[in-house]
Amino acid sequence: MLCGIEEPDSGKINTGDTVVFGYYNQQGLAFEPEMKVIDVLREYAEVIELGDGSKLTASQFLNHFMFPPKMQHNPVSKLSGGEKRRLHLMTVLIKNPNFLILDEPTNDLDLLTLNKLEDFLLQFGGCLIIVSHDRYFMDTLVDHLFIFKGKGEIKDFNGSYQDYQAYIQAEQEEAKVDVEEKTDWKKDQKKEEVKTKLTFKERFEFEALGKEVESLEVEKKELEAFMISGETDYNLLQDKAQRLESVIQELDEKGMRWLELSEFD
Repeated sequence: MLCGIEEPDSGKINTGDTVVFGYYNQQGLAFEPEMKVIDVLREYAEVIELGDGSKLTASQFLNHFMFPPKMQHNPVSKLSGGEKRRLHLMTVLIKNPNFLILDEPTNDLDLLTLNKLEDFLLQFGGCLIIVSHDRYFMDTLVDHLFIFKGKGEIKDFNGSYQDYQAYIQAEQEEAKVDVEEKTDWKKDQKKEEVKTKLTFKERFEFEALGKEVESLEVEKKELEAFMISGETDYNLLQDKAQRLESVIQELDEKGMRWLELSEFD
């Protein structure tokens, strides 16, 4: 609706005269198979101005996003699915929008591309809306959340996703204290028992997870430092990038389980 693709059921959206939308969707673009990579980008713009005022030609911009000069003159048909997604992303960015909307931008993009995208967006001077399940990507870039609660209710929250998690946990702790203070357990024995502490097995799991999460955090920082170290061995970078993806996934899973158990610690 913001971009005018769909009309609202009622009311209207007033868009400023100077607003230029850039919309990256999950469907991607249909490219002409025999069209050269650089010609695809030149159809949208020859030059892009970055947030710091510097300018890049279409060729330089392609090189920045890991399409080296030799690759720029290849037909689109030779690109992989991930490379086509990357080229689609660039067709959105090179139009130099001042209001950028990214729908699940981390899907199907490799880690090297994501690092380049993060660097670009950190320098972006306009409005940015991101729809994403990737909390690490969000924590790097966003400082304001719209929480869709369902049934038309949207909560406005100032802060990162990590801040929101801490806020939710604090709310749950406060609600738990209120319940404990107000409930007369002797008169309410028929109600379902509430779990208040960890079993021996869960305690063992909780302590083990804490050590694993700590170890994974250290490995993640080491891998991230390597990725920006200036290493030029592409195969080694790919190996490290794949390991970093695995570490992030493990951290997500083990971190969520640790948080669940920590509620009863």
